[in-house]
Amino acid sequence: MQTYAYGYPRLGPNREFKKIIEAFWKGAATEAATWEQLNGLQEKMIAVYEKHVDLFPVGEITAYDPMFETAVTVGAYRPANLTEYYELCRGKNALEMTKWFNTNYHYLVPDFSQWNEPAFSLTTNRTKRFFDRFGKGLPHLIGPFTFLKLSKGREPERFDEYLQSLTVVYHEILTALQAVHIEEPAFVLELTDSEIAAIRRSYESLGQTGAKIHLITYYDAVDFLETLYELPVAGIGLDFVHGPANLDTIRQIGFPKDKLLIAGLVDGRNIWKNDMSSSLTILKELSGYAPNLAVSNAGPLYHVPVTLKGEDLPAELMDRLAFADEKLVEIKQLADRFTSGAIPAVLQQNAFGANASVQKRVATLEDNDFIKSIPLHQRRKRQEPKLDLPLLPTTTIGSFPQTAEVRKQRADFRNGRIDEQTYRNWIRHKIADLIAFQENLGLDVLVHGEFERTDMVEFFAEKLDGIATTKNGWIISYGTRGYRPPIIYGDVSRPEPMTIDEIAYAQSLTRKPVKGMLTGPVTIIAWSFARNDIPLSEVAYQIGLALQEEIRDYEKAGIRIVQVDEPAIREKAPLKRKDWPAYFNWAVRSFNLTTNTDPNTQIHTHICYSEFGEIIEQINHMDFDVISIETARSRGDILVSFEKIDFPRQIGLGVWDIHSPAVPTVAHMQEVVERALKVIPKANFWINPDCGLKTRDWPETEASLRNLVRVAQTMR
Repeated sequence: MQTYAYGYPRLGPNREFKKIIEAFWKGAATEAATWEQLNGLQEKMIAVYEKHVDLFPVGEITAYDPMFETAVTVGAYRPANLTEYYELCRGKNALEMTKWFNTNYHYLVPDFSQWNEPAFSLTTNRTKRFFDRFGKGLPHLIGPFTFLKLSKGREPERFDEYLQSLTVVYHEILTALQAVHIEEPAFVLELTDSEIAAIRRSYESLGQTGAKIHLITYYDAVDFLETLYELPVAGIGLDFVHGPANLDTIRQIGFPKDKLLIAGLVDGRNIWKNDMSSSLTILKELSGYAPNLAVSNAGPLYHVPVTLKGEDLPAELMDRLAFADEKLVEIKQLADRFTSGAIPAVLQQNAFGANASVQKRVATLEDNDFIKSIPLHQRRKRQEPKLDLPLLPTTTIGSFPQTAEVRKQRADFRNGRIDEQTYRNWIRHKIADLIAFQENLGLDVLVHGEFERTDMVEFFAEKLDGIATTKNGWIISYGTRGYRPPIIYGDVSRPEPMTIDEIAYAQSLTRKPVKGMLTGPVTIIAWSFARNDIPLSEVAYQIGLALQEEIRDYEKAGIRIVQVDEPAIREKAPLKRKDWPAYFNWAVRSFNLTTNTDPNTQIHTHICYSEFGEIIEQINHMDFDVISIETARSRGDILVSFEKIDFPRQIGLGVWDIHSPAVPTVAHMQEVVERALKVIPKANFWINPDCGLKTRDWPETEASLRNLVRVAQTMR
């Protein structure tokens, strides 16, 4: 029984990836030194693989993002050096960013809209370069179909033309290799007959290179397995955790005897320990169809932290967890136990984290709990006189720069170097300064800055029962940006108010409305590792009830606007549209449950870096009053969606791309606003940045917000 693993976290156990690249950004390292250190990180990844598994890829390391690295390799972009490379990642000419399938990893979206004809060409065979340097592993590639499918700017009817042109470049890459690891997660999407035919033509060409292709799919089941079997590949990787229909299909049509079945049985997207008994049962059944069989992870391991070593969690919880290192051990254990015939004990779920009162509250919810007592237009008539906002009101999304000083104060408090009262006084001082700063700028709806919050999910996780946080459980969100997903292990409840002190204090300093800021249930689930022993809908309703309690406390404190962020609602949607109705039913209901409070409270929500246009109908069922969404990098393309639907709610399109350090000009932001007002009634339009400002520096924040307010004043 062979073993196979891929997607080991490039972040490194001590976030070496982040430190290496950011040193270059700060001018503390040369380009040559940066690449040498990245190569060293790749070498360490190989050493971990070699310790546990037989087959693994080489070349998974990247200077920022694998999709963008592929785009450079095939000549879609031609930066002359690493500085120009990063200009396309995070500078004035930065590519649009969106979610990688239905995960919280963000990738840079290659754009071919300026091309008249496909113009791919091999700039450098980085795949071979990595293999030549290390001499081991299977050279790693994102597959040509996935790369093109997830790109933008080419007409759908010319997809095959672009794919065949791209295939010529891949053919050149593979000709220099004996074997290769190609990831094609887009194969699990709902594809058309013409797309499947294009895949066949592409891989028939690649098969002529003589390279042994190990083709890996994940995140769901492949709907065209019979055609996939016919491709000239040596091995096929299938996800049997998130794509159980793969097993159903194999039961019907079998598996080719001449190919290696790479069976994804160890979950690469969640941190729960593998159920060995269940996995071995599946493995035994698969062995009856596929004599050539390898045990693998189901999905890349970069979705989980590196290692459990050093974590200080309750023993009852630690016993249930496996991070990337532990999952590699599980892969080897599965293979060994299959070979030896050992029968493991059935995995038992303990009662750690159970709360009977929370379970009862969810079980007794009725339809009225998800429906506001007063409709949208009547709520607006109540809210507007009390808020007294100008035309085109301005606001920010929530957070302000998290400077080194802010991080140090939080660290000092956490580590006992300052007492709680000193820390709270310091936070109040920061809030007071920020309220004055915002009033000086002329913003209309203010925020308290979130200086006390480490992360928009982790912060709440630390205050809710049933959720744990880690010390070093970092994963990559985009580029070098990492976060630590909490672990939802039990029934979720709010033991006490979480954010009232800071929000109420901020409101006491100004007559302008200050937004109460919460993270919604779907996003808390999506950006956490959620329990898998009950339906996600129940987890969402538990969180929704806890947040509803917080909003009711806001209202008692005189807060008139509450923002419930749901940036992950599109990301969490299943990959196949046929599964959308069931998902959006509970996702929308959980938001409406959360915000079903006093109709005089204006409810905002925020969505960023998602394909918003795809789900605008579903978003319209979320009963908010105002929504803010990303649009700066997409140049306002989202507006097309609003031309196709009756959208009665107020909306703020982001006019400043906060993921870039570049200060947007008044002209640029005004262009976005003017375009938007051709579609959206001016009485419904707000002006705001794309997202929170925690990653920005103060000088660019002040300059950008002054320009933003100037745009609003000019337009008025």
